Amino acid sequence: MKPTDRFEASLTEEGRYRLLVESVTDYAIYMLDETGHVTSWNAGAQRFKGYAAYEILGQHFSRFYTPEDRETGLPSRALDTAAKVGRFENEGWRLRKDGTRFWAHVIIDRIVDTEGRLVGFAKVTRDLTERREAQVALERTKEALIQAQKMEAIGQLTGGIAHDFNNLLAAVLGSLHLLRKRIPDDPRAQALIDNAVQGAERGAALTKRMLAFARRQELVPQPLDIPALVKGMSDLLQRSIGPRISIETRFPIALDRAMADGHQLELALLNLVVNARDAMPDGGTVVIGAQEADVDANHPANLEPGSYICLSVADTGSGMDAETLARASEPFFTTKGVGKGTGLGLSMVHGLAEQSGGRLVLKSRPGEGTTAELWLPVADRLAEVLPETPASAVAQGDLPAQARTILVVDDDSLVLANTAMMLEDLGHRVLEANSGKRALATLRAGEPVDLVITDHAMPQMTGSQLAAEIHAEWPDMPILLATGYADLPPDGDGKLAKLTKPFTQADLEGAVAREFKNRAS
Repeated sequence: MKPTDRFEASLTEEGRYRLLVESVTDYAIYMLDETGHVTSWNAGAQRFKGYAAYEILGQHFSRFYTPEDRETGLPSRALDTAAKVGRFENEGWRLRKDGTRFWAHVIIDRIVDTEGRLVGFAKVTRDLTERREAQVALERTKEALIQAQKMEAIGQLTGGIAHDFNNLLAAVLGSLHLLRKRIPDDPRAQALIDNAVQGAERGAALTKRMLAFARRQELVPQPLDIPALVKGMSDLLQRSIGPRISIETRFPIALDRAMADGHQLELALLNLVVNARDAMPDGGTVVIGAQEADVDANHPANLEPGSYICLSVADTGSGMDAETLARASEPFFTTKGVGKGTGLGLSMVHGLAEQSGGRLVLKSRPGEGTTAELWLPVADRLAEVLPETPASAVAQGDLPAQARTILVVDDDSLVLANTAMMLEDLGHRVLEANSGKRALATLRAGEPVDLVITDHAMPQMTGSQLAAEIHAEWPDMPILLATGYADLPPDGDGKLAKLTKPFTQADLEGAVAREFKNRAS
């Protein structure tokens, strides 16, 4: 072959290679001279970097790097590395012509002539933005799953602690009330008992918060008129925050009822208002409002589609930074000083919202205050408002004149003895059993029993399982289930009357009276 033919063949091969490179659109492939200036530009580079060839040829490739990477000298280090070892490879943010950023995978290869002298570089860039976003989304999902698992574990632990604590408080409160009746009328002694009762009641309030966080407290949801509920507790709210903070209410003229437990919602609202007070040590304003909203599947609070009432509490306080805001609803996390907060206030509100089928949403920025939104489902418009019947509303005169025989079942000896003493003080005859098995043995022995009061969380046989066994043999036996848990098994008897722990003698008296009254009617 003649030299001219070989030259023409070489040009044809080079032309084909150039055509291939310039036709690639998924990769930016271009050449740099030994100083880093662009000498060629393909269609892929133009597609995701935004520059036409005439705009970029002769320009230094460092213009594709972010200002922070240019300040650290990354472009020059990349060329130095490629020149010394033959290749440089990394991933990082790069700039498009319009200033937006994309995540790039970059390879820079050294090009040398036949004598081994550096003549330039070949640079290949891939746009991996979509892949990186998918990876980031996956990592966030994993983190959310881990956090959910951690919160579930803490919830299980918290619920168990609260159950045991409830048993202790039940024994303490019951004994204190009985002691108050028996000691002489000594003002000092009565004051000491009153202090002890108040301490135990504060402990009971704490366990309710713990159970709310663990979503195990007993809820009685009913349609609630939110403006009326807030108005009814306005004096309590104002006393709780003091004279330096004013409360404003903003409600629409017409607002549907929300479905929630009224007593627990009042506690949640009080918690939110007290938190707002603590964020405004120099005074300010708390705005309580509500509005109805229809939620679709794209709502940022991740609510089920439907109609909701958004009850909000906004303050003009110091606000929270992003890190604090992210942790605000975690159990036992508090920004208050040592001894000034349990860290369960927002956790309790969060638990109530979740258990009610809604969400707690917090919005805050430093210096701009905080808004807590409690999203609750709208009640069925046809639902009837059920009046509350607190235990204290049952008068002692409602009790039957004759003494009853009551079987008390509890695996905790303190609670068992305490409950028995309170019932005996009310004039009843009491039989005791420390397990479901012994309770059944007592009944099968022929002992006449008018009522069974049983704990739920017992080993080997739970209270609901015991109730099922009793009703299988004695269908008409009245049973009271004493528990601090709301998550009773789905196969349990949902019609069982419940007595929430810890209970006082008045609570016990009212529950027994209602059970006999319901049986009589």
